[in-house]
Amino acid sequence: MRRKTRRGRCARLGDTAIAAVTVVALGSAVWLLGGGPVTHRPPQPAAVEGRLDPGGRGRAAPALAPSAPTRVRIPAIRVNAPLMGLALTRSGSLDVPPAADKNLAGWYRAGTIPGETGTAIIAGHVDNTDGPAVFYDLGALKRGARIEVDRQDGSVAVFTVDAVEVYSARAFPDDKVYGAAPRPELRVITCGGGYSRTTGYQGNVVVFAHLTGGR
Repeated sequence: MRRKTRRGRCARLGDTAIAAVTVVALGSAVWLLGGGPVTHRPPQPAAVEGRLDPGGRGRAAPALAPSAPTRVRIPAIRVNAPLMGLALTRSGSLDVPPAADKNLAGWYRAGTIPGETGTAIIAGHVDNTDGPAVFYDLGALKRGARIEVDRQDGSVAVFTVDAVEVYSARAFPDDKVYGAAPRPELRVITCGGGYSRTTGYQGNVVVFAHLTGGR
């Protein structure tokens, strides 16, 4: 990932540093049901949803004034979750929300605020040992779906999904996911891809979206 150093400029954090920690920390896929561990796989994006249009689908809305996000809603997959600020760990990776709170997501507070010009990041768990978490159905999202982010000033940043893709941790495209953008964009990230009982999820589901409105 790239960490913001000043508006519009970024500094390299290192190859797949953020991707690696989200693979490890944002999902377990082992739920304790009926007295024994059972592995369940969340939905994965269809290939057609991953055809990213560099220009987005339709014209982007003007950037909004800075205001910290408080909640994210994705009606198509029934997400309605509070947001907490996420920082970087000492190793330079993105911290994650507490796994015990299944309906909690986080945003990278040292980066772009959702609605501002640039690439904003929201991350959340796909599951924990008790079952599905906030972004369990993220891989089922379709292009054209709506993402709404409530903000402290009472405004709502409305994004439209451009693509939904899944990447392995070994081939995670840092620049494509985290690189600077000339308009307000959003990435929503959780675990996905292949799964191993010994090492957990092998990749990440990433939603690409751009600002199309505000209220």
